[in-house]
Amino acid sequence: MNHPVRRSVRRPALVTAWALACSVALTSCTAGPAAGPGRATTAPASADPASRPGLKPFYGQRLRWTECDTEGYACARLTVPRDYDDPGNGETFVLPVARAEAGKPERRIGSLVYNPGGPGAAGVQSLEEGMDEAFGRAARDRFDIVAFDPRGVGASVPALTCTASDDEAEGEEDATEPSVSEGVAPLHPRTEEERTAADEGARAAAEDCERHSGGLLRHVGTQDAARDLDVLRAALGERELTYLGWSYGTSLGTAYAELFPRRVRAMVLDGAIDPSLDWSQRVLNQSAGFRRSVDDYADHCAEVAGDSCPADSPDAIRALIERLYTRAEREPLPVSEDSSYAEYGGMDATAVLDAVSMAMYTPEDQWDPLSRALAAADAGDATELGALDEEEEEEPAPTEEDPAPENTGGGTEEESGDEGAATEDLTPVDNEGAALTAVNCLDVPHPRDLDAYWDALPRAEKAAGVYGTAGVTAELTCRGWPSGDRTPHRVDADGVVPVLVVGTTGDPSTPYEEAVSLADQFPGGMLLTYEGMGHTAYGRGGACVTEKVDAYLVGLKPVRPGARC
Repeated sequence: MNHPVRRSVRRPALVTAWALACSVALTSCTAGPAAGPGRATTAPASADPASRPGLKPFYGQRLRWTECDTEGYACARLTVPRDYDDPGNGETFVLPVARAEAGKPERRIGSLVYNPGGPGAAGVQSLEEGMDEAFGRAARDRFDIVAFDPRGVGASVPALTCTASDDEAEGEEDATEPSVSEGVAPLHPRTEEERTAADEGARAAAEDCERHSGGLLRHVGTQDAARDLDVLRAALGERELTYLGWSYGTSLGTAYAELFPRRVRAMVLDGAIDPSLDWSQRVLNQSAGFRRSVDDYADHCAEVAGDSCPADSPDAIRALIERLYTRAEREPLPVSEDSSYAEYGGMDATAVLDAVSMAMYTPEDQWDPLSRALAAADAGDATELGALDEEEEEEPAPTEEDPAPENTGGGTEEESGDEGAATEDLTPVDNEGAALTAVNCLDVPHPRDLDAYWDALPRAEKAAGVYGTAGVTAELTCRGWPSGDRTPHRVDADGVVPVLVVGTTGDPSTPYEEAVSLADQFPGGMLLTYEGMGHTAYGRGGACVTEKVDAYLVGLKPVRPGARC
């Protein structure tokens, strides 16, 4: 089926400007029982994170629903403290929330909250674009389907940005240009000049984010988002949380389960991320996943895309893709004047690799246009290739300088959603890239020593070729980023109900092996295997996956060991 939202979690490498590859480690924010090797370094799970007296006003909120701009959906606002260590300081995030009401209200179980991925995907926008249709009929009949924009994301107030406003941009027009053209950035920086340019570009990207969102960067991690999720649970009037997370949403769900293990009613984690892996292990895992998926594309193109395939054999398709990468490293591939890549002189090698990799997410939707775009690019016009992942530009949400009405009282019922707030334009700013970088870098420890990245390149090349080396280079942005206080660790969620992990054997972005590992780490964890290609399974893996997931969500029916679809 078509997906209203691409549920991406970790994208292939992007070395340009502020963009950071999702091959960065997306570990869950966690609260282990004690500091030490293999454990999170935050507060013990036995100390209820919601018990601080200063949080009572936030937990006392009740959402006030009004009609969204899109017919059939209701919208509200949720206020959360910006700093959970000092919740009474008057600084907050105001988060948009939306719901699609249960199809059979007389049999309604409660609310089912979901996260579509990212980090950086706007949940409210995804729901208004029809994401509720990705849920099975049984789930839609029995639950209100609820989404929210995580802190700093989309129409959150304030929202992250790593780029200048129009006024700021005018004052930066005369800024010094980079010494090395972005148009010739290699996928594997080998020379001193190439590595210096990569480091300088990464530092400039981090400095841009610090300049424009410095006050927010330490407050947008997954652990804080998980605490927001519990405030939302309370505001929805639910004693326990029913949750489904796709991709990055599995990190958010894992973090919630570790912080609030006894407040989970049911949890589905589809497209899993293993929190026990460090940054370099994640790069290698995901990069190898994309490389395998591109091989799958070459092998199965004729079955999926038919006559659109850009060459007449798997080996010829692989050779064509490699040829485009090589050409784009020498000189950007030409595009038409109306392409978004025209101002950069065309598509460089990282842009080409990104376009190819992103098309691995939903083969049923993307392999046909990818095939036609590759053929055109090989013939000399990369315009179609550059347009594969373009989205319509959206109006900006209020910024920190132009916020919604200040909330300093901690989130009373009136503050959580009056008519004025509900009728504001909730169209999200397109800040997914900024949020992607900010959350990833804060969540996952990265080395400060530059040599650690260069030392990882040979291993990455051996494991995944240019997908691996580009992934390592993309991590450089996190080198000078504010970091959180967690380390890679195994899940610690004693007391949580059995969690259902769904893994796709040919997933490019969240490799199946991580689903196996995550299910094993949860006490009583269950694994549902979908044998197929593409990213995630629920909503696109057919009736078998839908029926098993819905039976668990609705009736808490366990999935038997070894279950496959």
